[in-house]
Order: sequence, then structure tokens, then C-alpha cells
Amino acid sequence: MTVIAIRGAIQIDADERDAILEGTAELVSAVMSRNDLTPDDVISVLFTSTPDLVAEFPALAARKLGFHAVPLMCSVEISVPGAMPRVVRLMAHVNTDKTRAEIQHVYLRGAVGLRQDIAQ
Repeated sequence: MTVIAIRGAIQIDADERDAILEGTAELVSAVMSRNDLTPDDVISVLFTSTPDLVAEFPALAARKLGFHAVPLMCSVEISVPGAMPRVVRLMAHVNTDKTRAEIQHVYLRGAVGLRQDIAQ
């Protein structure tokens, strides 16, 4: 097994608790399924959100998906003028047999435009 970092992001519809939880759950689920992972494979996850998302912690969505023993942390992205609004990003550190070339980074909804070079 190798430790690999997986990136992902999703643009959230609105700064509302349910929208943040639903969008983050969609992102986490997509990262997990596209990379054939279970919560036991996950070492830790760092979530960031743009400064305009304050209605809920994105990590709560992962807890609701069964990430009870996984260290999770939330932080705020730096406020860059003109940056895409309402974005939750994640970086998951995982144990996997996949190579870097086999890993699927996940960018959903409007966030696809952030990293077209690696979005799948």
C-alpha cells in the first residue's frame, strides 16, 4: 500500500446548511467510489471552503457518511479577488494500491472549471 493524496472540489448552490452537507456528501461519495475506497482506507481529510460558505462545517457530511474514526479538519480558503464562489475543496490522504496515474481526482458542478487538467 502507498499513501496518496486525492483532490476534489464542488461548487455549492447556496450558503445553506443542507446545501453544504448535500454537496460535500456528493463530493466525498464520488471520491470514494471512483477510487474504490472505504473509510478504513482514509488516513485524513482536509476540507476547505470559500469565505462565503459559513452555514455548516463540510466535515459533518463526511461524519454522516461513516467517517467516525477518520481525522477531519475544516479551513477557510484565502479570499482571492475574482475566485469562484461557494466552493468546498478536499484533500484526502488514503492508503491504496493504485498508482498516481490511476487515481481519479473529482471536480463536480461548476468546480470542474478549477482543474480541467485533472478533473475526471
